[in-house]
Amino acid sequence: MKEFKIMLPTVADAKEFVAVASKCNFDIDVFYNRVTIDAKSILGVLSLDLTKVLTVEFSGDNAEFEELLRGKSPSKYSAA
Repeated sequence: MKEFKIMLPTVADAKEFVAVASKCNFDIDVFYNRVTIDAKSILGVLSLDLTKVLTVEFSGDNAEFEELLRGKSPSKYSAA
């Protein structure tokens, strides 16, 4: 199981995330607090608090998806 922490601060980021996740042939879950969302569901992802750090878990391999996740790292959005 792979786990990434990400942020999707805009609707455009959320749409891009879901579009790339939808190309993967394995299940991807997004967690925030006790809520679990299917990463391939745009309505589900948009229902999350996009101002918070989200946890993404999956067990497959997809280089494009993992590169997207690295680009959405919370450290890229911090004020530091």
